[in-house]
Amino acid sequence: MKKKLFYYLFAVLCTATLFTSCSDDDDEVKYPIDTDLAGGYVGNLSVNVDGNQMGTTENQKITISQSNKGTNQIALSLKNFTFLVNVGDIEVDPCTVKAIDGGYAFEGQQNLDLVQPLGNCPVSISGTVKGNNINIEIGVKVGAPLNQNVKATFVGRKLTGSESSEAKITNFIIDDEAVVEQPVINEEAGTIVFAVNEEVESLKFTPIIEISEGATITPASGVAQDFSNNKKVTYTVTAEDGTVKVYTAFVEGTRKVLKYSFEEWKEGSNNDELLPTDLWAGSAAGAGILGGTLLKKEAKEDGTYAAKLITFEYPNKPNALIPKITAGSIFIGKFDMSSAFTDRLSCTKFGLNAETVGLGGKPLRFKGVYKYESGSNYLDASNYEDVKPVDIKDKGQIQAVLYKVQTGEDGKEIVLTGHDVNTSELRVAVANIIVEDIKEYTPFNIEFEYLQEYDRNAKYKFAIVCSSSKDGDLFKGAGGSTLIVDEFEVICE
Repeated sequence: MKKKLFYYLFAVLCTATLFTSCSDDDDEVKYPIDTDLAGGYVGNLSVNVDGNQMGTTENQKITISQSNKGTNQIALSLKNFTFLVNVGDIEVDPCTVKAIDGGYAFEGQQNLDLVQPLGNCPVSISGTVKGNNINIEIGVKVGAPLNQNVKATFVGRKLTGSESSEAKITNFIIDDEAVVEQPVINEEAGTIVFAVNEEVESLKFTPIIEISEGATITPASGVAQDFSNNKKVTYTVTAEDGTVKVYTAFVEGTRKVLKYSFEEWKEGSNNDELLPTDLWAGSAAGAGILGGTLLKKEAKEDGTYAAKLITFEYPNKPNALIPKITAGSIFIGKFDMSSAFTDRLSCTKFGLNAETVGLGGKPLRFKGVYKYESGSNYLDASNYEDVKPVDIKDKGQIQAVLYKVQTGEDGKEIVLTGHDVNTSELRVAVANIIVEDIKEYTPFNIEFEYLQEYDRNAKYKFAIVCSSSKDGDLFKGAGGSTLIVDEFEVICE
């Protein structure tokens, strides 16, 4: 009897142990959330409100992570959820995971405090993950006063982790004459601002946009946009991994644009002379006396004209009165021959009053086009008794100068000349470019460098000065060096 009782108790104990073991095994089954589910997902999010389709957000990003609230539970996060209003972030934690054929299913519900007037709303989430594909349904029950049922459907794919998260506009160009300052991208502020000619009425432009590799942008590059009446255009860049960056593009301000062309000419005996004579001047008249040509008009393919400046090499032996090298020049100002035989550099009177040249505000940028061909025989003729060849290439110069009006000891306004246009302490701002050999018309667009603070109440003189040999004021250069300039513009506040 005792032996039978022992076996009975042993059998009961084994059975109990077996059932306990099975129960423990069931409790220890853990789904591989970290490897199979956790990560980022990107796809399309469609929103429906009370049966009405509200639109689809492309490249929406959703994140799944292991919940710290229990085994086989996940936390699901959706950033910047929008319908009617920007709700903000939807985060439901936990959602319970179950294995299904071919993958996993999950569901969860939570009351979330959303933006007003939505308030506190019950949010439900259910979905499936099969392989790399995910489908989710999100329900939001909005109470009074809206009393709406919101349903969002997300269909997407799991990210591999190697996708780029960079969502940037790297270049934003508007190729239109009305845009006088190209768009500037402020990455931190998410703004793209540009300036336009104050006289332009239509502000419909077609931006050409470059973005991070693998990213997408809405609206697309090459699509016309209307920036009139202070309108702002919002651009949304989405990276490969769904990261979103939003930029706002708009006109930051208007600018006054002064244009200087070379269309009106009259023929001289040895040189062409520019009109109007009260604005442009040059050293052509001085060279004409010596039989040289320093200034000509240059016909362009479109039927307009440019100014052609040529460095003149005197063919005979130079002397104290006649230099071996004379640079071709054109400038806003006057050419005064009265000191030609005593002080040649004083002949060039650079600059006219700002009002005379149309300068109505602070100069910001100097634009134009040029081409250049250097002569073959560079000479240092600074000492007329010892002219030396130098093995260097000649270069031209284009510059704009703003300087203060000041009265000299003689009671007359000081005018900068070839002696001091590059050194005078009266200079307030300069925009300068040194040009080298280039066969095709080449645009330039340079900022004014301010040497002193600009005073809106002060009086100024302004000059544009061009030379076919940049060191022509030192009587250095190569005969035949040719600078062609056109389409000058000065952009002002």
